[in-house]
Amino acid sequence: MSRATKDKALEQATYHHAQELGGLELLKASYQQQNFSKHTHEGYTVGVIESGAQQFYRTGDNHIAPQYSIILVNADQVHTGCAASQGGWSYRAIYPTPEQFFNRGKNGDSDTGICPDGAPYFPNAVVEDPQMAGMLRHSFSVLEHSNNRLLRESLLLSCLQQLVQRHSMARGTALISRDAKPQLLRAKQLLDDIPESDISLEELAKLAGISQYHFIRQFQKHFELSPHAYQIQARLRKAKQLIRHGHSLSNAAHGAGFHDQSHFHRHFKAAMGVTPGRFAKQIRNNLQNSTMRSH
Repeated sequence: MSRATKDKALEQATYHHAQELGGLELLKASYQQQNFSKHTHEGYTVGVIESGAQQFYRTGDNHIAPQYSIILVNADQVHTGCAASQGGWSYRAIYPTPEQFFNRGKNGDSDTGICPDGAPYFPNAVVEDPQMAGMLRHSFSVLEHSNNRLLRESLLLSCLQQLVQRHSMARGTALISRDAKPQLLRAKQLLDDIPESDISLEELAKLAGISQYHFIRQFQKHFELSPHAYQIQARLRKAKQLIRHGHSLSNAAHGAGFHDQSHFHRHFKAAMGVTPGRFAKQIRNNLQNSTMRSH
Protein backbone atom coordinates (compact mmCIF):
# COMPACT_ATOMS: atom_id res chain seq x y z
CA MET A 1 0.00 0.00 0.00
CA SER A 2 1.41 3.39 -1.00
CA ARG A 3 1.93 6.22 1.50
CA ALA A 4 -0.82 8.26 -0.21
CA THR A 5 -3.27 5.36 0.10
CA LYS A 6 -2.40 4.88 3.78
CA ASP A 7 -2.91 8.58 4.49
CA LYS A 8 -6.27 8.53 2.70
CA ALA A 9 -7.36 5.52 4.77
CA LEU A 10 -6.69 7.52 7.93
CA GLU A 11 -9.13 10.23 6.81
CA GLN A 12 -12.40 8.96 8.28
CA ALA A 13 -15.56 10.79 9.30
CA THR A 14 -18.87 9.25 10.30
CA TYR A 15 -21.99 11.32 10.88
CA HIS A 16 -24.92 10.07 12.95
CA HIS A 17 -28.25 11.65 13.77
CA ALA A 18 -29.75 10.86 17.16
CA GLN A 19 -33.42 11.35 18.01
CA GLU A 20 -32.56 13.31 21.14
CA LEU A 21 -33.33 17.05 21.19
CA GLY A 22 -35.36 16.71 18.02
CA GLY A 23 -32.50 15.34 15.96
CA LEU A 24 -28.92 15.83 17.12
CA GLU A 25 -25.98 15.58 14.72
CA LEU A 26 -22.95 13.61 15.92
CA LEU A 27 -19.53 13.15 14.34
CA LYS A 28 -16.74 10.65 14.92
CA ALA A 29 -13.66 11.51 12.86
CA SER A 30 -9.96 10.88 12.37
CA TYR A 31 -7.94 13.16 10.12
CA GLN A 32 -4.35 13.53 9.11
CA GLN A 33 -4.36 15.75 6.06
CA GLN A 34 -7.82 17.34 6.19
CA ASN A 35 -7.69 21.11 6.17
CA PHE A 36 -11.08 22.66 6.90
CA SER A 37 -11.69 25.96 5.15
CA LYS A 38 -13.38 28.85 6.94
CA HIS A 39 -16.93 27.67 7.52
CA THR A 40 -19.87 27.83 9.91
CA HIS A 41 -22.46 25.46 11.38
CA GLU A 42 -26.05 26.27 12.22
CA GLY A 43 -25.41 24.51 15.54
CA TYR A 44 -22.71 24.69 18.19
CA THR A 45 -19.63 22.48 17.96
CA VAL A 46 -19.00 20.61 21.21
CA GLY A 47 -16.13 18.17 20.76
CA VAL A 48 -13.44 16.26 22.59
CA ILE A 49 -10.02 15.45 21.10
CA GLU A 50 -9.54 11.68 21.37
CA SER A 51 -5.93 11.59 20.14
CA GLY A 52 -3.35 13.91 18.62
CA ALA A 53 -3.99 17.65 18.53
CA GLN A 54 -5.99 20.06 16.41
CA GLN A 55 -5.28 23.64 15.41
CA PHE A 56 -8.19 25.86 14.49
CA TYR A 57 -9.25 29.46 14.07
CA ARG A 58 -12.09 30.92 16.15
CA THR A 59 -12.89 34.34 17.62
CA GLY A 60 -10.16 36.15 15.71
CA ASP A 61 -7.31 33.89 16.84
CA ASN A 62 -5.75 30.47 16.33
CA HIS A 63 -6.03 27.81 19.03
CA ILE A 64 -4.43 24.45 19.80
CA ALA A 65 -6.59 21.67 21.25
CA PRO A 66 -4.51 18.79 22.70
CA GLN A 67 -5.73 15.31 23.60
CA TYR A 68 -8.77 15.19 25.93
CA SER A 69 -9.36 18.92 25.68
CA ILE A 70 -12.82 20.25 24.80
CA ILE A 71 -13.47 22.25 21.64
CA LEU A 72 -16.27 24.83 21.77
CA VAL A 73 -17.49 26.80 18.76
CA ASN A 74 -20.64 28.89 19.00
CA ALA A 75 -23.44 28.55 16.48
CA ASP A 76 -22.83 30.37 13.20
CA GLN A 77 -19.27 31.20 14.27
CA VAL A 78 -16.54 31.11 11.63
CA HIS A 79 -13.84 28.51 12.26
CA THR A 80 -11.31 26.28 10.52
CA GLY A 81 -9.43 23.08 11.46
CA CYS A 82 -6.25 21.15 10.70
CA ALA A 83 -3.74 18.86 12.39
CA ALA A 84 -1.46 20.29 15.07
CA SER A 85 0.52 17.06 15.51
CA GLN A 86 2.39 14.86 13.07
CA GLY A 87 -0.03 11.96 13.39
CA GLY A 88 -3.12 14.07 12.83
CA TRP A 89 -6.04 14.07 15.24
CA SER A 90 -9.22 12.23 16.06
CA TYR A 91 -12.26 13.57 17.88
CA ARG A 92 -15.94 13.17 18.60
CA ALA A 93 -18.40 16.03 18.48
CA ILE A 94 -22.06 16.97 18.65
CA TYR A 95 -23.75 19.96 17.04
CA PRO A 96 -26.72 21.14 19.15
CA THR A 97 -28.60 24.09 17.69
CA PRO A 98 -29.42 27.22 19.71
CA GLU A 99 -33.09 26.14 19.75
CA GLN A 100 -32.14 22.80 21.27
CA PHE A 101 -30.49 24.60 24.16
CA PHE A 102 -33.57 26.61 25.08
CA ASN A 103 -36.41 24.38 23.86
CA ARG A 104 -39.47 25.27 25.92
CA GLY A 105 -41.19 21.93 25.55
CA LYS A 106 -44.61 20.92 24.28
CA ASN A 107 -46.50 22.83 26.98
CA GLY A 108 -44.49 26.03 26.57
CA ASP A 109 -42.87 25.61 29.98
CA SER A 110 -40.03 28.06 30.42
CA ASP A 111 -37.91 25.77 32.56
CA THR A 112 -37.81 22.67 30.38
CA GLY A 113 -34.83 23.69 28.27
CA ILE A 114 -31.16 23.53 29.15
CA CYS A 115 -30.98 27.33 28.93
CA PRO A 116 -34.48 28.75 29.51
CA ASP A 117 -33.21 32.34 29.19
CA GLY A 118 -31.72 31.89 25.72
CA ALA A 119 -28.87 30.23 23.88
CA PRO A 120 -25.49 30.25 25.68
CA TYR A 121 -22.24 31.76 24.53
CA PHE A 122 -18.96 29.90 25.08
CA PRO A 123 -16.15 32.48 25.37
CA ASN A 124 -13.26 29.98 25.29
CA ALA A 125 -12.47 27.98 22.16
CA VAL A 126 -10.49 25.31 24.06
CA VAL A 127 -11.30 24.15 27.58
CA GLU A 128 -9.11 21.96 29.81
CA ASP A 129 -11.62 20.23 32.09
CA PRO A 130 -10.87 16.49 32.49
CA GLN A 131 -14.08 15.74 34.38
CA MET A 132 -16.25 17.50 31.81
CA ALA A 133 -14.34 15.88 28.94
CA GLY A 134 -14.94 12.48 30.53
CA MET A 135 -18.67 13.18 30.80
CA LEU A 136 -18.83 14.22 27.17
CA ARG A 137 -16.89 11.18 25.95
CA HIS A 138 -19.19 8.89 27.92
CA SER A 139 -22.27 10.61 26.51
CA PHE A 140 -20.95 10.34 22.96
CA SER A 141 -20.32 6.63 23.44
CA VAL A 142 -23.80 6.04 24.86
CA LEU A 143 -25.43 7.95 22.01
CA GLU A 144 -23.51 5.83 19.52
CA HIS A 145 -24.01 2.39 21.07
CA SER A 146 -26.97 2.33 23.49
CA ASN A 147 -30.63 1.89 22.51
CA ASN A 148 -31.92 2.83 25.97
CA ARG A 149 -33.79 6.11 25.40
CA LEU A 150 -33.95 7.06 29.06
CA LEU A 151 -30.21 6.59 29.49
CA ARG A 152 -29.36 8.47 26.29
CA GLU A 153 -31.61 11.44 27.01
CA SER A 154 -30.68 11.68 30.69
CA LEU A 155 -26.93 11.61 30.05
CA LEU A 156 -27.06 14.07 27.17
CA LEU A 157 -29.18 16.68 28.94
CA SER A 158 -27.19 16.37 32.15
CA CYS A 159 -23.93 16.69 30.26
CA LEU A 160 -24.98 19.77 28.27
CA GLN A 161 -26.38 21.39 31.38
CA GLN A 162 -23.08 20.88 33.19
CA LEU A 163 -21.19 22.28 30.18
CA VAL A 164 -23.33 25.40 30.15
CA GLN A 165 -22.99 25.94 33.90
CA ARG A 166 -19.21 25.50 33.85
CA HIS A 167 -18.13 27.21 30.67
CA SER A 168 -20.78 29.48 29.14
CA MET A 169 -21.89 33.06 29.39
CA ALA A 170 -25.49 34.19 28.97
CA ARG A 171 -25.76 35.52 25.46
CA GLY A 172 -28.96 35.66 23.45
CA THR A 173 -27.06 36.18 20.19
CA ALA A 174 -23.61 35.37 18.92
CA LEU A 175 -21.01 37.83 20.16
CA ILE A 176 -19.60 38.35 16.70
CA SER A 177 -22.81 39.92 15.37
CA ARG A 178 -24.20 41.66 18.44
CA ASP A 179 -23.10 45.13 17.23
CA ALA A 180 -24.28 44.63 13.66
CA LYS A 181 -26.90 47.13 12.53
CA PRO A 182 -30.41 45.73 11.94
CA GLN A 183 -30.12 46.50 8.23
CA LEU A 184 -26.95 44.41 8.00
CA LEU A 185 -28.62 41.56 9.86
CA ARG A 186 -31.56 41.72 7.44
CA ALA A 187 -29.17 41.27 4.53
CA LYS A 188 -27.59 38.29 6.26
CA GLN A 189 -31.05 36.86 6.98
CA LEU A 190 -31.94 37.11 3.31
CA LEU A 191 -28.91 34.97 2.45
CA ASP A 192 -30.02 32.48 5.10
CA ASP A 193 -33.63 32.38 3.91
CA ILE A 194 -33.04 31.96 0.18
CA PRO A 195 -29.41 30.85 -0.28
CA GLU A 196 -30.25 29.29 -3.63
CA SER A 197 -31.28 32.66 -5.10
CA ASP A 198 -28.90 34.56 -7.38
CA ILE A 199 -28.85 37.65 -5.14
CA SER A 200 -26.79 40.60 -6.34
CA LEU A 201 -24.45 42.73 -4.26
CA GLU A 202 -26.57 45.71 -5.26
CA GLU A 203 -29.68 44.12 -3.72
CA LEU A 204 -27.92 43.32 -0.44
CA ALA A 205 -26.32 46.76 -0.17
CA LYS A 206 -29.65 48.43 -0.90
CA LEU A 207 -31.31 46.35 1.83
CA ALA A 208 -28.58 47.44 4.26
CA GLY A 209 -28.91 51.04 3.15
CA ILE A 210 -25.22 51.54 2.39
CA SER A 211 -22.92 51.53 -0.64
CA GLN A 212 -21.79 48.22 -2.13
CA TYR A 213 -18.18 48.85 -1.14
CA HIS A 214 -19.17 49.77 2.42
CA PHE A 215 -21.49 46.77 2.62
CA ILE A 216 -18.70 44.31 1.78
CA ARG A 217 -16.43 45.85 4.42
CA GLN A 218 -19.14 45.91 7.11
CA PHE A 219 -20.32 42.38 6.36
CA GLN A 220 -16.77 41.02 6.56
CA LYS A 221 -16.15 42.95 9.78
CA HIS A 222 -19.22 41.60 11.60
CA PHE A 223 -19.45 38.07 10.21
CA GLU A 224 -15.81 37.26 9.29
CA LEU A 225 -16.82 36.10 5.82
CA SER A 226 -17.42 37.99 2.61
CA PRO A 227 -21.08 38.06 1.45
CA HIS A 228 -20.27 35.48 -1.24
CA ALA A 229 -18.42 33.17 1.18
CA TYR A 230 -21.33 33.41 3.60
CA GLN A 231 -23.77 32.57 0.81
CA ILE A 232 -21.78 29.40 0.12
CA GLN A 233 -22.08 28.38 3.79
CA ALA A 234 -25.83 29.04 3.70
CA ARG A 235 -26.09 26.94 0.54
CA LEU A 236 -24.20 24.08 2.18
CA ARG A 237 -26.60 24.13 5.13
CA LYS A 238 -29.57 23.92 2.77
CA ALA A 239 -27.94 21.13 0.75
CA LYS A 240 -27.45 19.12 3.96
CA GLN A 241 -31.12 19.57 4.84
CA LEU A 242 -32.20 18.41 1.39
CA ILE A 243 -29.94 15.35 1.58
CA ARG A 244 -31.39 14.48 5.00
CA HIS A 245 -34.87 14.64 3.46
CA GLY A 246 -33.93 12.07 0.81
CA HIS A 247 -33.11 14.27 -2.18
CA SER A 248 -30.53 13.03 -4.66
CA LEU A 249 -27.12 14.72 -4.62
CA SER A 250 -27.80 16.49 -7.92
CA ASN A 251 -31.19 17.75 -6.73
CA ALA A 252 -29.76 18.83 -3.37
CA ALA A 253 -26.91 20.70 -5.06
CA HIS A 254 -29.20 22.41 -7.56
CA GLY A 255 -31.86 23.16 -4.93
CA ALA A 256 -29.27 24.84 -2.75
CA GLY A 257 -27.94 27.00 -5.57
CA PHE A 258 -24.92 24.96 -6.70
CA HIS A 259 -25.08 24.57 -10.47
CA ASP A 260 -21.65 22.95 -10.73
CA GLN A 261 -21.29 19.50 -9.11
CA SER A 262 -17.51 19.76 -8.71
CA HIS A 263 -17.95 23.16 -7.05
CA PHE A 264 -20.51 21.67 -4.66
CA HIS A 265 -18.31 18.63 -3.93
CA ARG A 266 -15.24 20.75 -3.19
CA HIS A 267 -16.99 23.16 -0.81
CA PHE A 268 -18.88 20.37 0.98
CA LYS A 269 -15.70 18.36 1.61
CA ALA A 270 -13.82 21.46 2.82
CA ALA A 271 -16.55 22.31 5.35
CA MET A 272 -17.80 18.86 6.43
CA GLY A 273 -14.72 16.68 6.13
CA VAL A 274 -16.60 14.13 4.00
CA THR A 275 -17.87 14.10 0.43
CA PRO A 276 -21.58 14.71 -0.24
CA GLY A 277 -21.92 11.09 -1.40
CA ARG A 278 -20.39 9.74 1.79
CA PHE A 279 -22.61 11.99 3.90
CA ALA A 280 -25.75 10.86 2.03
CA LYS A 281 -24.80 7.20 2.46
CA GLN A 282 -24.36 7.67 6.21
CA ILE A 283 -27.76 9.38 6.42
CA ARG A 284 -29.39 6.41 4.66
CA ASN A 285 -27.63 3.95 6.95
CA ASN A 286 -28.75 5.91 10.02
CA LEU A 287 -32.37 5.82 8.84
CA GLN A 288 -32.22 2.09 8.16
CA ASN A 289 -30.70 1.37 11.57
CA SER A 290 -33.31 3.54 13.31
CA THR A 291 -36.11 1.70 11.51
CA MET A 292 -34.66 -1.68 12.51
CA ARG A 293 -34.34 -0.62 16.16
CA SER A 294 -37.92 0.68 16.25
CA HIS A 295 -39.18 -2.75 15.16
